[in-house]
Amino acid sequence: MPDALKTERLTVNGQTFSALTAGDPEKPLILCLHGFPEYSGAFEDILPFLAGEYFCVAPDQRGYGESWKPAEVAAYAMSELMADAAAMIAHFGRGKPAAAVIGHDWGAAVAYALAFRHADKFERLVIANGVHPVPFQNALAAGGAQSAASQYIEWLRADGSESALVAEDHARMFRIFSENMDMSWMTPEKRQGYRDAWGDVDGVRGMVNWYRASALKVAKPGVPLTPDALPRLNPKHLRVSMPHLLLWGLEDTALLPEARQGIERFCDNIEIHEIEGADHWLLHQQPERVARLVLDFLARP
Repeated sequence: MPDALKTERLTVNGQTFSALTAGDPEKPLILCLHGFPEYSGAFEDILPFLAGEYFCVAPDQRGYGESWKPAEVAAYAMSELMADAAAMIAHFGRGKPAAAVIGHDWGAAVAYALAFRHADKFERLVIANGVHPVPFQNALAAGGAQSAASQYIEWLRADGSESALVAEDHARMFRIFSENMDMSWMTPEKRQGYRDAWGDVDGVRGMVNWYRASALKVAKPGVPLTPDALPRLNPKHLRVSMPHLLLWGLEDTALLPEARQGIERFCDNIEIHEIEGADHWLLHQQPERVARLVLDFLARP
């Protein structure tokens, strides 16, 4: 772990969390939210490039790493996950709005929820290979390429998936990580860090409970879902009013371009940067380039 990074324990909403931090706590805050199957280490490559100008906090989100892991599926409702993130902004922000929230994968879902409900708590939204709920649900329901790529969601939701994921020293989890992706960044040290963060069946259960708690519906390939089978998503309540940067690794095979089709309709001010030579794990593959795009975005008036 680079010297610039520190691990902190904190209590928010009455529960204990762990967070990776970097930078001067007196500087503007950036909250960084990881996805599945990562943990705060998802940001360890990029934080040193951001920490010169910002105080960066990357928590292990609920159910992950060294943070609180409730067993109940209901504890992973988006309202609960969003409340954790909002409380972390209050905890680390010294009474001021954060400069930005960065979300990747499932962390993007939490970041979007914050932008919809708590736009007063931060100034700018950055998403790295993550999706707005409306275009994503549309793509999942269509029965096309995104539906096919997302069939793993139903597998993860099934009873016993956590046991399968930890079997044979987390072999299935690493397969999820690496399928059709560039894993040259996964050093032996990082591999052990992920294995330690995942832990045993009880540790992984919280991770897959994010999927079980989600209302998203996934069509079978070639069998589109009818509108009445989908969750009700009111576009008026799902709008991003703040400046929004979407970074997209073009070689992502888990989230396809159709998963963001039409996102401009839900954003007042969005910039989209497509990154060649990167896939879903762009934060590890091109951390310096991603950091520069984020810094340039945050520096604009």
